[in-house]
Amino acid sequence: MTALLALLAPLARPSADHTPLFAHASPRWVRHLPLVLAAAAVSALLPSAINVLHNDYGLGAGLAAALAVAQTVPLLLAVSRPLPAWWMIGGADLAASVLVLLLGSGSASLPWPATGLVGYLLLMLPLALREPRRVLVPVWLVTAAVGLALSVAGLGRPGGDNSVLALALTGAVLVLGGALRERAEARRLLAEQEHISEAERERRTLLEERARIARELHDVVAHHMSVIAVQAASAPYRMPGVPAEAAEEFTAIASTARASLAEMRRLLGVLRSEESAADTAPQPGAGQLAQLVETVGRAGVPAELAAPPGLADALPPAVGLSVYRIVQEALANVVRHAPGAQAWVSLAVDGHRLLVTVVNGAPPARAESLEASAEGTGHGLVGMRERVRLLDGRLDTGPLPDGGFKVAAALPLDTPGETTA
Repeated sequence: MTALLALLAPLARPSADHTPLFAHASPRWVRHLPLVLAAAAVSALLPSAINVLHNDYGLGAGLAAALAVAQTVPLLLAVSRPLPAWWMIGGADLAASVLVLLLGSGSASLPWPATGLVGYLLLMLPLALREPRRVLVPVWLVTAAVGLALSVAGLGRPGGDNSVLALALTGAVLVLGGALRERAEARRLLAEQEHISEAERERRTLLEERARIARELHDVVAHHMSVIAVQAASAPYRMPGVPAEAAEEFTAIASTARASLAEMRRLLGVLRSEESAADTAPQPGAGQLAQLVETVGRAGVPAELAAPPGLADALPPAVGLSVYRIVQEALANVVRHAPGAQAWVSLAVDGHRLLVTVVNGAPPARAESLEASAEGTGHGLVGMRERVRLLDGRLDTGPLPDGGFKVAAALPLDTPGETTA
């Protein structure tokens, strides 16, 4: 008995979600479709139910009309509250079957009047689309138990027994609707998970690129700090006759520089991954752009470089490193996504800004993407934006009308704490 009550308990707790079916659909007409179909079903079934109950089952006209209204009008409620509608329509169908058995006449099928059965089946679809399996199973069991009881009560009456047909059709509609609901729920959860995964992937990409930039800037700053430490430590020996107080100042400067270098090495140990722990080569700059363009040319992407003479030596180290990485990533994208396309790299000074432009044309023919020696520096446009943001510059990227692509960066030359050569 306890197990039976536990099984039927969900029937007393309708869903708290009263949103109409398809309320979140994009086309507006789809959002209104369930209510329109319910109104059409009520309009078609109501007069038919009155006629069937009165003429085929011999009930009085007033009683037939009341039962028909109770059997059909709650279909409008089923659009947003299918379980309460099931209680109403199920109670009306039970009352109609009992009254037909007690007061009716004729030889129509028992115990389900035909129009009542059609309305009940129509109700099962929104019920299955809204309620979970723990509700659908007891609904079907209650339907089976009531149908069996009415069938036994109607033994010996004229007319066929349609209880088995009603039970089979009800189960089929519930299974179909439940499968559609669970499939839609699975697709929704999958879409949410994909969205979360994409957001997490973008966040991880951003953090990885920032860590890479931090490692590279460490190498640039460490070079300057090493020069300071060496110059401060050797100053008393390079400049004879330095006063004792000045020599002590030089010694303090050298000690502070060495302590700063030690702290930076500890920071680098945290930032540098195991794969890049052995990467101690000097960081590249704008002076290596010609070699980079030549390497990309060997990968099948003809590229041209236009830069004012001596500009690479005049750039601050951080700016030179960012220029190299931006051009490297832009050319790597050309190699990967537009193999064979002509590329142009240009550097120009506009006032206190350095303008870096990488433009490529459309690929000559559709071909397989290449992974060539022009290795990417990180994660494409994400890394470019982070580097430009670090220098308080601007980045403009986008496709061109001819099918090519443009990467344009404006970097300030008067970066804080650094001076040009």
